[in-house]
Amino acid sequence: MPRVPRIKSASGIYHIVMRGINRQIIFKEAEDSIKFIKILKKYREICAFDIYAYCLMGNHVHLLIREGYEPLGNIMRRICGSFVLWYNKKYSRVGYLFQGRFRSEVVEDESYFLTVLRYIFRNPMKAGLVAKIEDYLWTNYSHYIAGSGWTDISFPLSIFHRDKKTAIRLFIDYVNIDNSDVCLELSDKSRLNDGEAIKIIKEYCNLEDERELSKLEKYQRNQFIKELRENHSLSVRQIERITGVSRGIVQRI
Repeated sequence: MPRVPRIKSASGIYHIVMRGINRQIIFKEAEDSIKFIKILKKYREICAFDIYAYCLMGNHVHLLIREGYEPLGNIMRRICGSFVLWYNKKYSRVGYLFQGRFRSEVVEDESYFLTVLRYIFRNPMKAGLVAKIEDYLWTNYSHYIAGSGWTDISFPLSIFHRDKKTAIRLFIDYVNIDNSDVCLELSDKSRLNDGEAIKIIKEYCNLEDERELSKLEKYQRNQFIKELRENHSLSVRQIERITGVSRGIVQRI
């Protein structure tokens, strides 16, 4: 079946999501996240696109960008190709790293632009990785708080207010509002087989054996289970069957 053409954004702004193939962990170490961010910065300068927000999660990436003189497809091929080349060399692997084509949605108006911006920055909180947005390292949220950085914060802040200090305060208030924002999601109906699920559990939780999860300290165990459910789509029954953690505990988490 031929690929469906992407919808072209009249504004040139897109929300982009990329996921690791078979939902595998992409950013295993801090060095991996640092390298991806350096590549983003490099190609922002080369391709002259604007980047308003990024968020690197364990097995996926969110970006909010505006095309420059190169089309979106070229930009993403440059970024992904450069990172995969480096990543495969580091981990002595071959083949694809990202699952299929990157997904994208157009962002045509200021209201939805701000919704996507908030959605991206709140993603780590939604996944239970941090209690506060500013505690997560792998976003450019800190650029907005500081009022400076290499990402393109001027346009988003200008939506809030002409005065920069006021705009930053309003931005912080807006992003920290509890909400039910729904944007481009990665969830799908396909189920992981047990082999894929075991691999994810071992990699994500840094375990030699998947059943070691049940022996971890309660808080750490619960955090991992929550993240496996929300970020990797493992079912309650699958976690119970593979790890030995009771179904009741998994359901309560």
